[in-house]
Amino acid sequence: MLETSARLLRLLSLLQAHRDWSGADLADRLGVTPRTVRRDVDRLRELGYPVNASPGTGGGYQLGAGAELPPLLLDDDEAVAVAVGLRTAAGQGIEGIGETSVRALTKLEQVLPGRLRRRVSALNAFTVPLLRAPQQQGLDPALLTELAGVCRDSERLRFDYRDHGGGSTRRAVEPHRLVCTERRWYLVAWDLEREDWRTFRVDRLTPRPPHGPRFAPRTPPADDLAAYVAKGVSTRAYAAQAVVRLLVPLEEAAERISPADGTLEAETERSCLLRTGAASLDVMVFHVMFMGLEFEVVEPAGLTDRIRASRDLLSRALERGERSEPGAPRERA
Repeated sequence: MLETSARLLRLLSLLQAHRDWSGADLADRLGVTPRTVRRDVDRLRELGYPVNASPGTGGGYQLGAGAELPPLLLDDDEAVAVAVGLRTAAGQGIEGIGETSVRALTKLEQVLPGRLRRRVSALNAFTVPLLRAPQQQGLDPALLTELAGVCRDSERLRFDYRDHGGGSTRRAVEPHRLVCTERRWYLVAWDLEREDWRTFRVDRLTPRPPHGPRFAPRTPPADDLAAYVAKGVSTRAYAAQAVVRLLVPLEEAAERISPADGTLEAETERSCLLRTGAASLDVMVFHVMFMGLEFEVVEPAGLTDRIRASRDLLSRALERGERSEPGAPRERA
């Protein structure tokens, strides 16, 4: 029975590796007769795997598309390659696939034998990626998979958290989801002490296992968690907040403004609203100007005053510079 089961797994692996196999080729690979191959194919069909067969000299066997994803069978080198690829995508926060990569990596690392885990860890530890937008600070993918696991299993998480000023606190939360931007990862969780939803930067937390106990998941703070986190890290977290009308279409603004800079909302075909935050209104002036887009202030009125003050300051600096240029007329004492 064990020999037959092992042979079925080997047959399934071969069917996944190649699009078409002749019966003779499969028999040669498995060390059995073509009749045994036909019986094994029938067993796979009974187990729910769609194996198509075409008769004749040019015919053969093919694994078809089914309603359910069959088990993915990988050899050692393939498993290492997949794990390294997923870790690279997860660690760099590549837009659109980062969170998916973490979920897949969590599942894969659960079934990797120890010898393969060591190979993956060594390859990641001694490889330096040169990518378009690397993170400002390295983030261990193992931390991401650990957090993804407690979110999946609904286990309480305890960790040390370092705030912006460098102070450290011990937190206990019910983790809900991981959210990634182009460069950063965030954990959305229910803070047990503060009895409210909080967003934590993953690079600032250090888990303190063991994890648990398990909890009943709560209703999340928003249907769109990406928008919720974007608003929190770009607006709610700052003392000064503003709404600015950008005089360009939403699509053009989105090419220059990341979720960490603020949240965008379409207004007309030629304009959109930016909701953003900064440490102060003076900092806000330069934050908006550095975006390089035509704009006007919606609120607060104080931001307009600070822009006017910055304009006057710059104008005076230019005037003084022009008077000090060689050949410029000098003022009489």
